[in-house]
Amino acid sequence: MKNLSLSGVVVLALYVSTIPAANLAIVYIGVLPVGFGYAAPAGVYVAGLALILRDVAREKAGRGAVLLAIPVGTVLSYLMADPALAVASAFAFALAEGMDFIVYEPLRKRGFLIAMVGSNIIGIIVDSLIFLQFAFGSFDYLPGQILGKAWMTVAAVVILTLLRRIATRRDVVDRSRWLRLLMDSSRKG
Repeated sequence: MKNLSLSGVVVLALYVSTIPAANLAIVYIGVLPVGFGYAAPAGVYVAGLALILRDVAREKAGRGAVLLAIPVGTVLSYLMADPALAVASAFAFALAEGMDFIVYEPLRKRGFLIAMVGSNIIGIIVDSLIFLQFAFGSFDYLPGQILGKAWMTVAAVVILTLLRRIATRRDVVDRSRWLRLLMDSSRKG
């Protein structure tokens, strides 16, 4: 496992927090509209963010740290949210993470953003199918789940692209150390 930098610890903490946060959103908020007339359980945006943070955490902290973070987030979710949602979430995250390894690793050679988008496409589908089946016993929210998570991926690509453009301006990067730390992982792609 990599030596963890401060940015790696922060990204891992954010990633771990998304797992129980997604389940808490479902418990306390319920269902939200996601666009085009579709709805999804409220944790959909947080789950979409988790897919992105997982890839950033892999860049900043390494695969081993991410694999350790999944059960930590699952236990927190189990303690804080509905246990049935935590179990469904854990199973979905575990399968989506496995698929992510299969897709992300070969694509990483082509760049971080390409690997993130490719693995997120697979992760969105696998996570949504497994979670909805185990948590609700139906696929009624499948279009909304896919759309909500896709919005998060699109937003991440736009934000990371803009940050990379800003970071290429040395005068801005020199005055913004946090921006440089954030962009270290996305400059490779």
